[in-house]
Parts: sequence; C-alpha cells; structure tokens
Amino acid sequence: MKFISIVAVLLVLSACTTVKLGPDVTVSAENAIAAATKAGGDEFAPTEMRFAREKLATAKTSIEKQKSEVTMYLIEESEINSELAIEKSRAAKARREANELRKNNEILEARLRETFGGDFK
Repeated sequence: MKFISIVAVLLVLSACTTVKLGPDVTVSAENAIAAATKAGGDEFAPTEMRFAREKLATAKTSIEKQKSEVTMYLIEESEINSELAIEKSRAAKARREANELRKNNEILEARLRETFGGDFK
C-alpha cells in the first residue's frame, strides 16, 4: 500500500512539471508561414500573414520565459493563420483566373457577334 501511495504522488508531481521546449518547437509554424508566403499569402491574405508572424514572434518570446502552454497555443494559432492565408490565396487566384476566363469569353463572344451578326446565339 505504501508503494502505491508513493507511485501516485510521483505521478501527480510529474504531471505538474513543466515541459522543456526545444529550439525546434517553432519549426512547424515557420514552415507553415513559408508555405503561406510561397502560396501568395503576402499578396492575397496580408492580415493573416501578419497575425501568423506576430503569433510566432510572441511564441518565441514565451519560450524564453518558459511558458510552454502559452507557447504551444501561439504556435498553433500561427499555423492556423498560415493555413488560412494559404486557402485565401488559393481562392483569390481561382477568382482571378475565373475573371480572366470570363473576360476572354466576352471578347470571343463580341468577335463572333461582329463576324456572324445577330444570328449568333
């Protein structure tokens, strides 16, 4: 019974200890920001890119202060903002392409009307 009590106390104490964060803890957020930048995030989602970079910078500061819970939260937030920037960039590029295709279709339709007159439908 004494052994079980000692094990229980050790388990409780180990749960209360803080996790030491390594220097590579921010790599995933840095990679996400790089991917968002490559996807055009700075052009199509500047707000999200700014948030991602700010959260990462704050996370790096919280690492120095040994605030692991806050750090992990901020890293996740940075990654989420980066992912949002990627998706907004993809959507903006698709809209741009759709608009260009629509414009080209209008030009072709106008040329066909000029060529074939009112008979063109």
